[in-house]
Amino acid sequence: MYEEERESTATATASALHRFNRYEIKYFLPETQIPEFKESVQQRMDADAYANERSKRITSLYYDSDDLRFYWEKIEGLRFRRKLRIRVYGEPDSINDDSIVFVEIKQRVNRVTQKRRIPLPYAKARMLCDKKTDPEYPGVRQSFVNEVLALCEMGDLRPTVITTYHREAYVGIDADLGLRITMDHRVQGRDKDFNLGSRAENKFIIPPYLSIVEVKANERIPTWFTDLAAKMSLDVIRVSKYCKAIEANLDGVRANLHARNLPTIKHVS
Repeated sequence: MYEEERESTATATASALHRFNRYEIKYFLPETQIPEFKESVQQRMDADAYANERSKRITSLYYDSDDLRFYWEKIEGLRFRRKLRIRVYGEPDSINDDSIVFVEIKQRVNRVTQKRRIPLPYAKARMLCDKKTDPEYPGVRQSFVNEVLALCEMGDLRPTVITTYHREAYVGIDADLGLRITMDHRVQGRDKDFNLGSRAENKFIIPPYLSIVEVKANERIPTWFTDLAAKMSLDVIRVSKYCKAIEANLDGVRANLHARNLPTIKHVS
């Protein structure tokens, strides 16, 4: 009986973890080809109910250490790496202390991407990530809060860059349940004014004539999509919006580090 209970618990735990495990493939797609691409995708998938319009704006504030540990882990391709961010959906004018945002840890284990997050009012999220204080907000997973606190304290994390873009999203149906395809347009970023509700100036970190297409799947990429990618001559890319924001704003990042009498970046490969 004990063995059966242990096996059942292990299976449940594995299933819960599996829901977070995703394979991600990215492509650059010229904006001029978006209509053709969307027409093919819409024949197989449904628009995401939460992000089905091009005006859906996503803004993310990334945290890193003084020496940009998370940045260099990505550049060096470590098999296990993590990132901490606060993400919000909607236009900046609509965001205030009471707006619900998401504190997220995104990590990579070999080729598998895992993302975990909790919703918090923006003021509580800043308390957690900026002040490194437990927000004591009812209903959130305390284990996740403790992990964020440990990550922030261990690396002395601080706000580093913001990324923002407009996303279209589609979800798989029938045999393609679990499949998700997104198209990110006008990908921009900045290295100052870290208020998510600010209309601060951003700069393009991806040329505006390119969108980033991302395919996420639990198990496999369907044949119809690989055929579509071949037809449209899509090449798989390795691109991180966070790293692109760092590199596009490198002078500002160096200046901010210098102002705090901290070591600056010597070079970027």
